[in-house]
Amino acid sequence: MERELDGQIAIVTGASHGIGRAIASSFAGAGARVALAARKTEDLEALAREIAQSGGDAIAVRCHMGNEQDVKLLVERVIERYGRIDIVVNNAATCPTYGPFVDTTLEVWDKIMSVNLRGPFLLSTMAAQGMKERGRGRIINISSNEALDPNPNLGAYSISKAALVSMTKVMARDLGKYGIQVNCITPGLIKTRFSEPLFEDPEKYRHYMNRIVLGRHGEPEEIAYMALLLASHRGDFITGQTIAIDGGETMA
Repeated sequence: MERELDGQIAIVTGASHGIGRAIASSFAGAGARVALAARKTEDLEALAREIAQSGGDAIAVRCHMGNEQDVKLLVERVIERYGRIDIVVNNAATCPTYGPFVDTTLEVWDKIMSVNLRGPFLLSTMAAQGMKERGRGRIINISSNEALDPNPNLGAYSISKAALVSMTKVMARDLGKYGIQVNCITPGLIKTRFSEPLFEDPEKYRHYMNRIVLGRHGEPEEIAYMALLLASHRGDFITGQTIAIDGGETMA
């Protein structure tokens, strides 16, 4: 699928590491100009330099996805630099707690919902305005298989990700008449910095591995392959879908 995104302008949130980094790199390799967004810019700037050294074009933008002003400035920066937004990947997420759902504090609940749900809502609705005018666009939400088969110890996170699945369907129906496609990917256990606590705890790791039909965890690049398909012309007839990439951990 080399160069299938030539000339496209993409925003990837949570692009400093893991799944977001893999998606951003794959998009740049396919010819897209990529805005890399995250709360801290050091790793983003390093990735932007790597992309530039490979002949690509990327910018690093500091953005807290739960902050409306940050998201607005991200959109403005991308339009100022590249003129438009063709693709949005809502990947940034947080999960600062692990334990019984009923023990979730309001502070933790608000933090999770702010980043995992409010952020994608803000960015998608802002970017969709220009997409509607041009009659095309792609929005890809990165949820989690916790949305489909929730773990009680990840209650608030699971709820936020389930809401993102629902938002995908709502937006796909609302925006389809404008040529905008909205899809969702639900990764399973992927080896990233975000999932380190699950890998470092033998009991938790065994719990998840015992549920995976293929008997192994996934890699960030395996999520990026699907994101690239959904962003390219190969995904022209796909919208409103939630695609699980989890080695068979969840099955409809």
